[in-house]
Amino acid sequence: MRPFNTWIKVQETQMASRPSSAPHPVDQVPPFGKLTILGIQHVLAFYAGAVVVPLVIASGLGLDNHTLVHLINADLLTCGIATIIQSAGIDRFIGVKLPLIQGVTFNAVSPLIAIGAAATPAGADPKTGLATMYGSIIAVGLIVFLAAPFFAKLLRFFPPVVTGTLLTVMGTTLLSVSADDILRWTDDAPADTKAALTFESLAYAIGTIVIIVLIQRLFKGFMGTLSVLLGLVIMTGVAFAMGKTNFAGVGNASWVAVTHPFFFGLPQFSVTAIIAMIIVMAVTAVETTGDVFATGEVVGKRIAPRDIANALRADGLSTLLGGVLNSFPYTCFAQNVGLVRLTRVSSRWVVTTAGVFMIILGLLPKAAAIVAAIPSPVIGGASLAMFANVAVVGIQTLAKVDLRDNRNAVIVSTSIGLALLVTFRKEDILTAMPSWLQIIFGSGVTIGSLTAIILNILFFHIGRQASPDVAVVDGKKINLDDVNAMDRDQFVATFSSMFSAHTWPVERAWESRPFASVSELRSSFENAVLAATQQEAEELIASYSDIVSLVLDGQGDEQSLADTANLSVGDLTDKEAEELRALASAYREKFGRPLVICVDNVVDRKHLLESGWRRVEHSPAREARFALGEVIDIADLRFDQLVADANPMRAAWDAGVERL
Repeated sequence: MRPFNTWIKVQETQMASRPSSAPHPVDQVPPFGKLTILGIQHVLAFYAGAVVVPLVIASGLGLDNHTLVHLINADLLTCGIATIIQSAGIDRFIGVKLPLIQGVTFNAVSPLIAIGAAATPAGADPKTGLATMYGSIIAVGLIVFLAAPFFAKLLRFFPPVVTGTLLTVMGTTLLSVSADDILRWTDDAPADTKAALTFESLAYAIGTIVIIVLIQRLFKGFMGTLSVLLGLVIMTGVAFAMGKTNFAGVGNASWVAVTHPFFFGLPQFSVTAIIAMIIVMAVTAVETTGDVFATGEVVGKRIAPRDIANALRADGLSTLLGGVLNSFPYTCFAQNVGLVRLTRVSSRWVVTTAGVFMIILGLLPKAAAIVAAIPSPVIGGASLAMFANVAVVGIQTLAKVDLRDNRNAVIVSTSIGLALLVTFRKEDILTAMPSWLQIIFGSGVTIGSLTAIILNILFFHIGRQASPDVAVVDGKKINLDDVNAMDRDQFVATFSSMFSAHTWPVERAWESRPFASVSELRSSFENAVLAATQQEAEELIASYSDIVSLVLDGQGDEQSLADTANLSVGDLTDKEAEELRALASAYREKFGRPLVICVDNVVDRKHLLESGWRRVEHSPAREARFALGEVIDIADLRFDQLVADANPMRAAWDAGVERL
């Protein structure tokens, strides 16, 4: 006998299966024009964050403007190379091959300034310490590259409660970066003009957001994907017309500037400096892992341990190149994860194209000067929209988590709380912290990520975890360990109420032991039903009570009547009752079986009638599948009741939520 699934496929006119040769959207290559424009959009979204690190490091070490320009060009060049490595990949082991932009990690700023300053003798040229700084970068890049597979084995410590928290923390804390960009014009403004500048800055930022939203509302397809780019271009044009930006820097910039390896001399290696950078990159590896999971969620691609290893190898190789080419440590940029989410363009080749443009910007200072002319409030408005979308991905991931479990709730709330605390008052907190803790408390993302990981380990991986309760038998709670130890008869006796008259689905589910989780136990019943033969499936469906008999006549087995006890269809009129009986008669006449409906799938009596008549119009093959789905839904509902009986506090919570 053929399984029921096979029979269904045969009945549906031998439909051809979907072509498996079609590439995943991540691997699809858009036309050249779209590729170019979308790549530029990613560059514009990334640019501000890319140049901040060399600006801050140069300021912290007291480097001259010529050196600063060189650092920016070297940074852009290496960002482009790193992005190509990560998105396009090298062979099978380097690069995650997802639409991920590589940028300089902010976590490294303070340690690099400290390393450079410590390696510079009093009164010496500030550039003296750069050789030691780049030596530590090269060393840690090599270490990350070699250690990547070992870190990837830690994936079990990144369940949805951790990854969802990471993404939410990334999105919410990065909003402070947007706020800084939006209000940058007011930083050094006199008190009498500060209010006016604040209003002006907000006008440019909100104007950018409005344009992005309007384009997404009014346009679909390709135009909709350009919302961020058009917002930046239009508002930069407005700013230029109002005299709030100019392109004079373009004329002053040179045409070509090429960095070469070890521009500041051969690298010097310090054990202390290397240890400090190892700590930085360990934290950065956590952030990269979160970014990879975020991107996987956005583009619909499952992330496996090898993907994390490949991403970290790319981070390590890019960081090593950064040390050689006078740049800095690299990681995935969350900013661009938000852009992927906003535009819904999943192609990694768009990001690879952005990497090519970054290389061009690194070689052509004039081109970089054009991008640099975009007003900071405009950049802030665009990044606000993108970072908020990262948070949305995190919230979507957390929606899969059972937050009624107090352990999960504590992980999420504590991590987000600490992350926002550090984000709001970072300077005050850093002042009170010893130097060795400043790496951890230097970023809301860092402290939030580490908190989520540590709490998850504490709650779910240390000590013996209590097996969850799944049912009550003879007044005694039965947990998952008890279920796994049951013989066939005990198992059938415990779960036979899930199906009417037939026990074979339960017997076959028993053969799937042991169950690692309640979800796995639940799925075993569904799998048993779906593997049934045509005859078994028809007999199973026929054993259930007709919904009309249950609703109108109160006829059915005890379990079915209990299922319908809370069915909220109200009092049916004589006309509605007549129509319901006509529905049941028409259904049985066409399909030769009772009209089986799970009460959870019924909204009201109008919905009951409408959905029933729609099913009468189904083909026999489609309706066979639909009816079996209702049986599975009924079993699932009864399983939930078994779990609720064993967990009355959770059941009470559920009831309370439903009443809200």
